Amino acid sequence: MKAYVFPGQGSQFSGMGEDLYNNNPLAKEMFEKANQILGFRITDIMFKGTAEELKQTKVTQPAVFLHSVILAACTPEFKPDMVAGHSLGEFSALVAAKAMSFEDGLVLVSKRAMAMQKACELKPSTMAAVLGMDAKTIEDICEATEGVVVAANYNCNGQIVISGEVEAVEKACASLKAAGAKRALVLPVGGAFHSPLMDPARIELAEAIEKTQFNEPICPVYQNVDAKPHTNPEEIKKNLLVQLTAPVKWTYSVENMVADGADSFVELGPGSVLQGLIKKIAPNVTTEGRQ
Repeated sequence: MKAYVFPGQGSQFSGMGEDLYNNNPLAKEMFEKANQILGFRITDIMFKGTAEELKQTKVTQPAVFLHSVILAACTPEFKPDMVAGHSLGEFSALVAAKAMSFEDGLVLVSKRAMAMQKACELKPSTMAAVLGMDAKTIEDICEATEGVVVAANYNCNGQIVISGEVEAVEKACASLKAAGAKRALVLPVGGAFHSPLMDPARIELAEAIEKTQFNEPICPVYQNVDAKPHTNPEEIKKNLLVQLTAPVKWTYSVENMVADGADSFVELGPGSVLQGLIKKIAPNVTTEGRQ
Protein backbone atom coordinates (compact mmCIF):
# COMPACT_ATOMS: atom_id res chain seq x y z
CA MET A 1 0.00 0.00 0.00
CA LYS A 2 1.20 3.48 -0.85
CA ALA A 3 1.27 6.36 1.62
CA TYR A 4 1.93 9.96 0.60
CA VAL A 5 3.43 12.34 3.16
CA PHE A 6 3.78 16.12 3.15
CA PRO A 7 6.55 18.18 4.82
CA GLY A 8 6.18 21.11 7.19
CA GLN A 9 7.79 24.46 7.82
CA GLY A 10 11.58 24.51 7.53
CA SER A 11 11.88 22.51 4.31
CA GLN A 12 11.59 25.59 2.04
CA PHE A 13 14.41 26.55 -0.36
CA SER A 14 14.96 29.21 -3.02
CA GLY A 15 13.84 27.88 -6.41
CA MET A 16 11.13 25.63 -4.97
CA GLY A 17 8.35 24.90 -7.45
CA GLU A 18 9.99 26.79 -10.35
CA ASP A 19 10.38 23.73 -12.61
CA LEU A 20 6.76 22.80 -11.98
CA TYR A 21 5.61 26.32 -12.90
CA ASN A 22 7.66 26.41 -16.11
CA ASN A 23 6.85 22.91 -17.34
CA ASN A 24 3.27 22.18 -16.30
CA PRO A 25 0.28 24.30 -17.40
CA LEU A 26 -1.89 23.12 -14.49
CA ALA A 27 0.86 24.00 -11.99
CA LYS A 28 1.25 27.46 -13.56
CA GLU A 29 -2.51 28.04 -13.33
CA MET A 30 -2.59 26.99 -9.65
CA PHE A 31 0.43 29.13 -8.73
CA GLU A 32 -1.11 32.18 -10.43
CA LYS A 33 -4.40 31.57 -8.62
CA ALA A 34 -2.42 31.48 -5.35
CA ASN A 35 -0.78 34.83 -6.19
CA GLN A 36 -4.27 36.33 -6.62
CA ILE A 37 -5.66 34.82 -3.39
CA LEU A 38 -2.67 35.95 -1.29
CA GLY A 39 -2.53 39.43 -2.84
CA PHE A 40 1.20 39.28 -3.58
CA ARG A 41 3.41 37.27 -5.94
CA ILE A 42 4.55 34.49 -3.64
CA THR A 43 5.97 32.74 -6.73
CA ASP A 44 8.62 35.48 -7.11
CA ILE A 45 9.85 34.78 -3.57
CA MET A 46 9.64 30.99 -3.97
CA PHE A 47 11.60 30.98 -7.23
CA LYS A 48 14.13 33.80 -6.67
CA GLY A 49 13.90 34.89 -3.03
CA THR A 50 16.68 34.75 -0.46
CA ALA A 51 16.58 32.38 2.51
CA GLU A 52 15.72 35.41 4.67
CA GLU A 53 12.74 36.36 2.45
CA LEU A 54 11.51 32.77 2.42
CA LYS A 55 11.62 32.73 6.24
CA GLN A 56 8.91 35.42 6.50
CA THR A 57 5.91 33.82 8.20
CA LYS A 58 3.45 35.05 5.55
CA VAL A 59 5.62 33.32 2.93
CA THR A 60 7.00 30.13 4.51
CA GLN A 61 3.83 28.23 5.33
CA PRO A 62 1.90 29.06 2.11
CA ALA A 63 5.05 28.35 0.03
CA VAL A 64 5.58 24.84 1.44
CA PHE A 65 1.84 24.15 1.19
CA LEU A 66 1.68 25.30 -2.45
CA HIS A 67 4.71 23.30 -3.54
CA SER A 68 3.28 20.11 -1.99
CA VAL A 69 -0.33 20.46 -3.08
CA ILE A 70 0.50 21.47 -6.65
CA LEU A 71 2.91 18.53 -6.92
CA ALA A 72 0.11 16.17 -5.86
CA ALA A 73 -2.29 17.73 -8.39
CA CYS A 74 0.32 17.31 -11.16
CA THR A 75 1.25 13.71 -10.32
CA PRO A 76 -0.94 11.48 -12.56
CA GLU A 77 -0.28 8.38 -10.43
CA PHE A 78 -1.36 10.13 -7.21
CA LYS A 79 -3.76 7.50 -5.88
CA PRO A 80 -3.00 7.31 -2.17
CA ASP A 81 -4.09 4.52 0.15
CA MET A 82 -3.40 6.89 3.04
CA VAL A 83 -1.85 10.33 3.65
CA ALA A 84 -0.24 12.29 6.48
CA GLY A 85 1.53 15.61 6.88
CA HIS A 86 3.97 16.96 9.46
CA SER A 87 2.44 19.97 11.25
CA LEU A 88 1.71 22.46 8.42
CA GLY A 89 1.95 19.47 6.05
CA GLU A 90 -1.33 18.17 7.45
CA PHE A 91 -3.11 20.96 5.53
CA SER A 92 -1.33 19.85 2.34
CA ALA A 93 -2.37 16.24 3.00
CA LEU A 94 -6.02 17.24 3.51
CA VAL A 95 -6.17 19.26 0.29
CA ALA A 96 -4.36 16.55 -1.70
CA ALA A 97 -6.86 14.00 -0.34
CA LYS A 98 -9.74 16.32 -1.31
CA ALA A 99 -10.98 16.92 2.24
CA MET A 100 -11.04 20.63 1.34
CA SER A 101 -10.52 22.76 -1.74
CA PHE A 102 -7.19 24.19 -2.85
CA GLU A 103 -8.48 27.75 -2.39
CA ASP A 104 -9.88 27.12 1.12
CA GLY A 105 -6.71 25.30 2.15
CA LEU A 106 -4.50 28.19 1.03
CA VAL A 107 -6.64 30.78 2.85
CA LEU A 108 -6.53 28.70 6.06
CA VAL A 109 -2.76 28.18 5.83
CA SER A 110 -2.23 31.92 5.33
CA LYS A 111 -4.47 32.75 8.31
CA ARG A 112 -2.71 30.08 10.41
CA ALA A 113 0.70 31.59 9.61
CA MET A 114 -0.41 35.10 10.59
CA ALA A 115 -2.13 33.89 13.79
CA MET A 116 0.97 31.93 14.80
CA GLN A 117 3.18 34.95 14.13
CA LYS A 118 0.98 37.09 16.41
CA ALA A 119 1.10 34.44 19.14
CA CYS A 120 4.92 34.32 18.85
CA GLU A 121 5.11 38.09 19.41
CA LEU A 122 3.13 37.94 22.66
CA LYS A 123 5.85 36.16 24.63
CA PRO A 124 9.54 35.29 23.99
CA SER A 125 9.44 31.60 23.16
CA THR A 126 11.43 28.99 21.26
CA MET A 127 11.97 25.29 20.54
CA ALA A 128 14.89 22.88 21.05
CA ALA A 129 15.86 19.56 19.49
CA VAL A 130 16.67 16.77 21.94
CA LEU A 131 18.67 13.83 20.59
CA GLY A 132 19.40 10.42 22.09
CA MET A 133 16.83 10.34 24.87
CA ASP A 134 13.56 8.45 25.36
CA ALA A 135 10.21 10.26 25.26
CA LYS A 136 9.20 9.49 28.87
CA THR A 137 12.37 11.02 30.37
CA ILE A 138 11.95 14.15 28.22
CA GLU A 139 8.29 14.50 29.23
CA ASP A 140 9.16 14.08 32.93
CA ILE A 141 11.95 16.68 32.80
CA CYS A 142 9.71 19.17 30.95
CA GLU A 143 7.02 18.67 33.58
CA ALA A 144 9.52 19.24 36.42
CA THR A 145 10.85 22.46 34.81
CA GLU A 146 9.45 25.77 36.00
CA GLY A 147 7.53 27.70 33.33
CA VAL A 148 5.94 26.49 30.08
CA VAL A 149 7.90 23.76 28.25
CA VAL A 150 6.48 20.64 26.61
CA ALA A 151 7.41 17.89 24.15
CA ALA A 152 6.15 19.25 20.81
CA ASN A 153 7.39 17.05 17.94
CA TYR A 154 7.88 13.29 18.26
CA ASN A 155 9.91 13.10 15.03
CA CYS A 156 11.48 9.64 15.37
CA ASN A 157 12.93 7.52 18.14
CA GLY A 158 15.75 9.50 19.69
CA GLN A 159 14.68 12.82 18.12
CA ILE A 160 12.12 14.91 19.98
CA VAL A 161 11.61 18.68 19.85
CA ILE A 162 10.55 20.59 22.97
CA SER A 163 8.75 23.92 22.90
CA GLY A 164 7.93 26.74 25.33
CA GLU A 165 9.09 29.94 27.03
CA VAL A 166 12.73 30.79 26.26
CA GLU A 167 13.90 30.53 29.87
CA ALA A 168 12.01 27.28 30.49
CA VAL A 169 13.38 25.69 27.30
CA GLU A 170 16.94 26.68 28.24
CA LYS A 171 16.52 25.27 31.77
CA ALA A 172 15.02 22.04 30.37
CA CYS A 173 17.95 21.71 27.93
CA ALA A 174 20.45 21.95 30.79
CA SER A 175 18.53 19.30 32.78
CA LEU A 176 18.23 17.02 29.73
CA LYS A 177 21.97 17.18 29.03
CA ALA A 178 22.70 16.46 32.70
CA ALA A 179 20.34 13.45 32.48
CA GLY A 180 22.24 12.02 29.49
CA ALA A 181 20.77 13.51 26.30
CA LYS A 182 23.31 13.43 23.43
CA ARG A 183 22.26 16.93 22.43
CA ALA A 184 19.73 19.51 23.53
CA LEU A 185 20.01 22.36 21.07
CA VAL A 186 17.87 25.52 20.94
CA LEU A 187 16.56 25.98 17.39
CA PRO A 188 16.51 29.23 15.37
CA VAL A 189 12.70 29.53 15.33
CA GLY A 190 10.48 32.47 16.17
CA GLY A 191 8.19 30.82 18.67
CA ALA A 192 6.89 27.87 20.65
CA PHE A 193 4.90 25.96 18.05
CA HIS A 194 2.73 23.05 19.25
CA SER A 195 2.71 24.30 22.84
CA PRO A 196 0.11 26.00 25.08
CA LEU A 197 1.65 29.35 24.03
CA MET A 198 -0.08 28.93 20.65
CA ASP A 199 -3.51 29.15 22.29
CA PRO A 200 -4.19 32.70 21.00
CA ALA A 201 -3.59 31.39 17.46
CA ARG A 202 -5.94 28.47 18.08
CA ILE A 203 -8.70 30.85 19.18
CA GLU A 204 -8.13 33.06 16.13
CA LEU A 205 -8.13 30.11 13.72
CA ALA A 206 -11.21 28.43 15.24
CA GLU A 207 -13.68 30.69 13.44
CA ALA A 208 -11.94 30.33 10.06
CA ILE A 209 -11.84 26.52 10.32
CA GLU A 210 -15.49 26.42 11.42
CA LYS A 211 -16.55 28.40 8.33
CA THR A 212 -14.55 26.19 5.92
CA GLN A 213 -16.26 23.41 3.99
CA PHE A 214 -14.68 20.03 4.78
CA ASN A 215 -15.51 16.86 2.82
CA GLU A 216 -14.80 13.20 3.32
CA PRO A 217 -11.26 12.59 2.00
CA ILE A 218 -10.53 10.03 -0.75
CA CYS A 219 -8.44 8.02 1.76
CA PRO A 220 -7.72 8.03 5.51
CA VAL A 221 -5.71 10.98 6.83
CA TYR A 222 -3.43 10.13 9.76
CA GLN A 223 -3.60 13.26 11.89
CA ASN A 224 -0.85 14.68 14.10
CA VAL A 225 -2.81 14.94 17.35
CA ASP A 226 -3.59 11.23 17.81
CA ALA A 227 -1.61 9.51 14.98
CA LYS A 228 -4.83 7.76 13.91
CA PRO A 229 -6.63 7.55 10.54
CA HIS A 230 -9.59 9.91 10.05
CA THR A 231 -12.22 10.31 7.34
CA ASN A 232 -15.00 12.08 9.28
CA PRO A 233 -14.99 15.80 8.31
CA GLU A 234 -16.06 16.98 11.79
CA GLU A 235 -13.30 14.97 13.50
CA ILE A 236 -10.76 16.24 10.97
CA LYS A 237 -11.73 19.88 11.68
CA LYS A 238 -11.50 19.42 15.43
CA ASN A 239 -8.09 17.72 15.21
CA LEU A 240 -6.74 20.39 12.86
CA LEU A 241 -7.50 23.07 15.41
CA VAL A 242 -6.17 21.17 18.44
CA GLN A 243 -2.97 20.55 16.43
CA LEU A 244 -1.79 24.13 17.05
CA THR A 245 -1.28 23.57 20.78
CA ALA A 246 -0.79 19.77 20.81
CA PRO A 247 2.33 17.74 19.95
CA VAL A 248 2.99 16.34 16.47
CA LYS A 249 2.97 12.55 16.94
CA TRP A 250 4.89 11.78 13.77
CA THR A 251 6.67 8.64 15.01
CA TYR A 252 3.39 7.04 16.00
CA SER A 253 1.63 8.15 12.79
CA VAL A 254 4.24 6.37 10.65
CA GLU A 255 4.16 3.27 12.90
CA ASN A 256 0.35 3.15 12.60
CA MET A 257 0.45 3.59 8.81
CA VAL A 258 2.93 0.70 8.53
CA ALA A 259 0.78 -1.43 10.85
CA ASP A 260 -2.20 -0.67 8.58
CA GLY A 261 -0.33 -1.92 5.48
CA ALA A 262 1.82 0.96 4.16
CA ASP A 263 5.02 -0.41 2.65
CA SER A 264 5.87 2.49 0.33
CA PHE A 265 6.09 6.17 1.31
CA VAL A 266 6.31 9.08 -1.15
CA GLU A 267 7.18 12.55 0.15
CA LEU A 268 5.64 15.33 -1.96
CA GLY A 269 7.10 18.79 -1.47
CA PRO A 270 10.37 20.58 -0.72
CA GLY A 271 13.25 18.77 0.97
CA SER A 272 13.59 15.18 2.14
CA VAL A 273 13.26 15.48 5.93
CA LEU A 274 10.32 13.10 6.21
CA GLN A 275 12.04 10.39 4.15
CA GLY A 276 14.94 10.50 6.61
CA LEU A 277 12.62 10.23 9.62
CA ILE A 278 10.59 7.40 8.06
CA LYS A 279 13.76 5.37 7.37
CA LYS A 280 14.60 5.62 11.07
CA ILE A 281 11.08 4.75 12.23
CA ALA A 282 10.39 1.95 9.73
CA PRO A 283 13.64 0.73 8.08
CA ASN A 284 11.87 -1.94 5.99
CA VAL A 285 9.62 0.34 3.94
CA THR A 286 10.62 2.04 0.68
CA THR A 287 10.79 5.83 0.54
CA GLU A 288 11.06 8.29 -2.32
CA GLY A 289 10.53 11.99 -2.84
CA ARG A 290 9.26 14.34 -5.53
CA GLN A 291 10.11 18.01 -5.74
